[in-house]
Amino acid sequence: MARIGRRELLAGAAGVIAAATAGPGAAAAPGPSAPTAGGIPARAPVAEFRGMWIASVFNVDWPSRSGLSAARQRAELIALLDTAVRRRLNAVVLQVRPAADALWPSRLEPWSQWLTGEQGGDPGWDPLGTAVAEAHARGLQLHAWFNPYRVASHTDLDRLVPEHPARRNPDWTVEYGGKLYYNPGLPEVRLFVQEAMLDAVSRYAVDGVHWDDYFYPYPVAGEYFDDDEAYELHGADFTSRAAWRRHNIDTLVREMSARVRSLRPAARFGISPFAVWRNSDVDPLGSPTRAGVATYDDLYADTRRWVKERWIDYVVPQAYWHIGHPTADYADVVPWWARTVAGTGVRLYVGEALYRADPDSPTAAWRDPRELSRHVTFARKHPEVRGHVWFSAKHVVADPNGAMARVVADHYPTALPPA
Repeated sequence: MARIGRRELLAGAAGVIAAATAGPGAAAAPGPSAPTAGGIPARAPVAEFRGMWIASVFNVDWPSRSGLSAARQRAELIALLDTAVRRRLNAVVLQVRPAADALWPSRLEPWSQWLTGEQGGDPGWDPLGTAVAEAHARGLQLHAWFNPYRVASHTDLDRLVPEHPARRNPDWTVEYGGKLYYNPGLPEVRLFVQEAMLDAVSRYAVDGVHWDDYFYPYPVAGEYFDDDEAYELHGADFTSRAAWRRHNIDTLVREMSARVRSLRPAARFGISPFAVWRNSDVDPLGSPTRAGVATYDDLYADTRRWVKERWIDYVVPQAYWHIGHPTADYADVVPWWARTVAGTGVRLYVGEALYRADPDSPTAAWRDPRELSRHVTFARKHPEVRGHVWFSAKHVVADPNGAMARVVADHYPTALPPA
């Protein structure tokens, strides 16, 4: 089964944000008294997490394109926050370190190219600082979304600014699948990427520190992730390279968890992994799925362990399948995660594929504007599910088949605080 994830989304973002700036009436949610699909007013829980991802890499969601003025960038960001409020969401997850760069004046890394079009170019304002202040002014939580290991969507170190840490330390990097990554097997890399992220956490009152599904890269046919030298230096005590790689990611998660809790105790640490840890035909503890990728085996990300060890405060599995999917059914994936978090204190929010809801989808379920409302109805049968996060912001704005409006009408009749 082909992996359903975010890589297929990195195109077509331009022009959508403009719709968000059209005024308060654009993409407005139904009123509080809107009935559910069954004609009965919805009953929302006392508190739940209602989040929206805002991706900056490749200008997926924001800014709508590189090189806009500071005033235009700020206006687009404010429009997205206002849309979140109109949709009765209560949190935004803003990507602030898309690729070993920064959407704040970092001490350690260059300004992101997705702001000005040129890596290292000063945009003339502080996007993260503004986002925190403006989100809080609207009653929204702001979770800062970082990518730990991605360096560039190419392999040419000379295209990075001269002061880039990867260019100054080329031995920290690995080329794979036409892209450049930091090597997770090097302790000095692990320390550096933590410091780069904690620079933001120490300076801004973020409500959360958020990672997505990129650890070791997704498999690319015919490609080899060459970490031989690092494995020779640091892997002698492990039974296999796979075990060593999982240890590297486990260590990053455990250390970052402790440091975030020490540095900013009020902030929560969460991760949104690909939703299949392992398939049950490989491991009886796994989910009743037959996914072509599993985080444990392919990304060396032991997501189940992070929950059981309580290294994270919340988990947002990207359950990007419809109810009834033949190999990864939403109705199988969500209960598995509910069982996994039960008794741990780790909060479970479900990542929802709003981007797939489209009147032109080849899949009948995604053409039906009620599909995602059914997801929320189903998930609420499991008390461990404390909310949902919608991918992504431009789709919350555009809502091409009305699926988001249906969710709001059926399940978000009033604003609520995040759980």
